[in-house]
Amino acid sequence: MNPVISGPLYAVVPAAGIGERMGAGFPKQYLSLAGKTLAEHTLNRLLSFAPIDRVLVAVSAQDPWWPTLGVSSHPRIATVSGGAARAESVRNGVARALELGGENAWVLVHDMARPLVRLSDIQNLLDQTDGQGAILALPVVDTIKQADDDNHIAATLDRDCIWRALTPQLFPARALLDALQGDLAGITDEASAMERAGCCPALVAGHSDNIKITVPEDLALARYYLGRQLGDEESMF
Repeated sequence: MNPVISGPLYAVVPAAGIGERMGAGFPKQYLSLAGKTLAEHTLNRLLSFAPIDRVLVAVSAQDPWWPTLGVSSHPRIATVSGGAARAESVRNGVARALELGGENAWVLVHDMARPLVRLSDIQNLLDQTDGQGAILALPVVDTIKQADDDNHIAATLDRDCIWRALTPQLFPARALLDALQGDLAGITDEASAMERAGCCPALVAGHSDNIKITVPEDLALARYYLGRQLGDEESMF
């Protein structure tokens, strides 16, 4: 492993949201994809990455579905309390990682709704990080427009320096926990918290099939990508 990562590695998976945009009537991580829930796909993939000591899943105390999943009782999975916002759930998970692994612990924060992340991308993230951390991301290929308050074009942005943030995002646990203290308004991912604290995390190119399931049509795309991955298992690794 990268010598920068001197302590144990934990995955933190915030999963206390209700998935309003999906409109399913229950959290989207419990939607079915090829006979398993999104949560099972995501967690089984993280569990198959040997360097991860434990996967810490932040769920709501009112979540009746999580205890029914067999994977919830896996010996390398621990449940922590979810918060009202994603950043609160992540903060709780990172705090637990520090309790378990000490001050040298590192955390990989991953969206539960990204069940198709490749293990090779996670490995690249670990290999390419420095002390400030790193995130999986994709350079944009579309022309990007900046809008004014009336939704007219204000500017065309230089796409050569614009990336889409993905997960996992990798950081020293202590530094991330410190960055998540105080007002969490505007913190949309872990990198934004670290940026606010003065860090410049590295961007590591991931694969485009690492999609986030957000709206119903994303499930059809996920089925397609999963089928391709299963047809060529090396693509998963």
